[in-house]
Amino acid sequence: DPDGGLLEYYELKNERYELKQPDENGRHWIESMELFLGTWQGTKEGRTGYWLRWWRETGNLLPWALELIEQERQQVEQERQRAEREHQRAEQEHQRAEQERQRAEQERQEKEMLIAYLRSQGIDPNNLPNHAE
Repeated sequence: DPDGGLLEYYELKNERYELKQPDENGRHWIESMELFLGTWQGTKEGRTGYWLRWWRETGNLLPWALELIEQERQQVEQERQRAEREHQRAEQEHQRAEQERQRAEQERQEKEMLIAYLRSQGIDPNNLPNHAE
């Protein structure tokens, strides 16, 4: 029934077709396929209605090919975003390291200038009195 989503399932037994009753979810267990067959209400390819769908024994809906493609696209996008975040983190770490290198270089230059100044004043920077006491 395309309007109500009712699916009748018949199984051949003893050369006769027997109408099988669905489970509590309205699905029919197909032993030979080890899958449930039932109707699913939703939109596919721009059409809303009831669609025949397969479910695993666990109750998980088997995805259509387009759904698998969309899942794959989403996984690729998530991986791209993860890689972008990792790239940004690495770039920030690189910038932090560069700032630290520049700070150390500036400190070294200031120390060299101080040593040069002390020497220009006749003071040996290696022989300064200790005022920590």
